[in-house]
Amino acid sequence: MARKGSAFAGLSVAIVTPFRDGEVDYDTLRKQVDFQIEAGTKCVCPVGTTGESPTLSHEEHERVISAVVEAARGRIKVMAGTGSNSTAEALRLTKWAAKAGADAALMVAPYYNKPTQEGFFQHYKAVAEQVGLPICVYNIPGRTGKNIEPDTIARLGELPNIVMVKEATGSLDQASQILCGSNLTVLSGDDSLTLPLMSVGGEGVISVVGNIVPRDMAAMIDAYRAGDTAAAAERHLKLFPLCRDLLSLASNPIPIKAALRLLERDSGEVRLPMTPLNRSETDRLRQTLAAYGLLDGPK
Repeated sequence: MARKGSAFAGLSVAIVTPFRDGEVDYDTLRKQVDFQIEAGTKCVCPVGTTGESPTLSHEEHERVISAVVEAARGRIKVMAGTGSNSTAEALRLTKWAAKAGADAALMVAPYYNKPTQEGFFQHYKAVAEQVGLPICVYNIPGRTGKNIEPDTIARLGELPNIVMVKEATGSLDQASQILCGSNLTVLSGDDSLTLPLMSVGGEGVISVVGNIVPRDMAAMIDAYRAGDTAAAAERHLKLFPLCRDLLSLASNPIPIKAALRLLERDSGEVRLPMTPLNRSETDRLRQTLAAYGLLDGPK
């Protein structure tokens, strides 16, 4: 029996926000959407962690959502990042995403203020009751400072339009408990854990690495869903060093923006307080990309 958010199963890609001289580069943003459409990606997720949403102004945040929806033109699903540690702001952004024509909202757990479990529930409930858009709960305690416990997520899953969880706790036990206790679709929030999470019932990933190798990520997912676990495992092991380094050399999205530049798909600078990779980190990234077959050896 299909889970609530199964329409979003497969590969979604958390796209970067391109900057040029401190401003959002909308031409490059549109090219990113086209790149993902050509690759067969199921859904793009703008203005999430990878999209540097904490450093976008409210006006920029809204305009990026609208620009991505316009570029998609119904050819690919759009799950817009609309989370905030302010419930009023999350509600405003989610209303904007619905008005702009997004297909779903990706709502990160309130960060910094560390709500109680009841606070988490009431935060999402307040938005879900006022906006009909399908909502994906984004649980990433390493960034937000506090875990949304599985029982709370199961309780949220009883709300009609909360349909998915982006699971980024790194815990397969937590993912299993969510799958046992709810009818929510679980999507991996860690590229390297996509296959392990699918093995316990997850249905895909919201990917960072998909910015550069979407076809490879999709092929791994498709192989597993087709029952070819050996092929899926082979692809997982090839992808693993790339996933590891793109998310460990520095905070996301610093390495992925550096990788895009090295691959001549430059998406511009990162915004402070993010800073670029240093020389040794860039050399390590170049080696990783070369080992994967995306670049020639170090220069």
